[in-house]
Amino acid sequence: MDEPSALTPSFYERLVALERERVGFVLVTLVEAVGSVPQDAGAKMLVTSGGVVAGTVGGGRVEAQAIARAQEMLGANAAGTAAPQFVSWTLKGDVGMTCGGAVKLYFEPHPSPANRWTIAIFGAGHIVQALLPVLIPLSCEIRCFDPRPDWIGRAPRAPNLRAECRDDLAAAVDQLPDHAFVLCMTQGHKTDRPILHRALTTRHFPFIGVIGSDSKAEILRRELVAEGVPPELVATFHCPVGLPFGTNHPHEIALSIAAQLVAERDRSAK
Repeated sequence: MDEPSALTPSFYERLVALERERVGFVLVTLVEAVGSVPQDAGAKMLVTSGGVVAGTVGGGRVEAQAIARAQEMLGANAAGTAAPQFVSWTLKGDVGMTCGGAVKLYFEPHPSPANRWTIAIFGAGHIVQALLPVLIPLSCEIRCFDPRPDWIGRAPRAPNLRAECRDDLAAAVDQLPDHAFVLCMTQGHKTDRPILHRALTTRHFPFIGVIGSDSKAEILRRELVAEGVPPELVATFHCPVGLPFGTNHPHEIALSIAAQLVAERDRSAK
């Protein structure tokens, strides 16, 4: 464990190293200390599933309870949706110490990218180019597939975005984690349909959305049923994808799609 002061370059170097190594962790900060407490406000520590890797918020029972809370957050964060938390503990009543002080701690989860909310986007056209900058700042991993190298080349560069040029888009479905949200936003229903068929018949993704109109949805559903996809599965994808607001401007459509994704993410996490 590091020395009591966590505000040193080595502490933040370790934080960056955990991000670089794609290890999930919780940043715990002592934001308020009242009375007789074992550490001053501003103390920090980094907690992984294996324990403390840097810093301290005071040692003893306070720290042990904080570590347990942080690891509980990591364990419950399989979809990368655990929210930051403030907790207020009295040392005597909540922690079981003889001291008469109180602490307020802030728990900020940084889930492993392997467990983070994954959004898979098939297509890289105008609306996708407008959607990517909206999604990148979120705590998510984005994968974008398109057979056109010029459109893939327009995707912004970001640590949580992997843009891949590939011809067989449907085969990419097999590479996705089970908790991925899937968006079909290719050049038309003929290129969307093989992706949908693969996604509906081989996996159980929590959300599948398709860009398009009600008439496109009707055609897709009719053709998928004709190909042998059970009607109850065909009924599960969202088309048109996006919440019903705004105009047909690509950026407004992108906002409506992002809003629906976040709403569905929160609903599925309950």
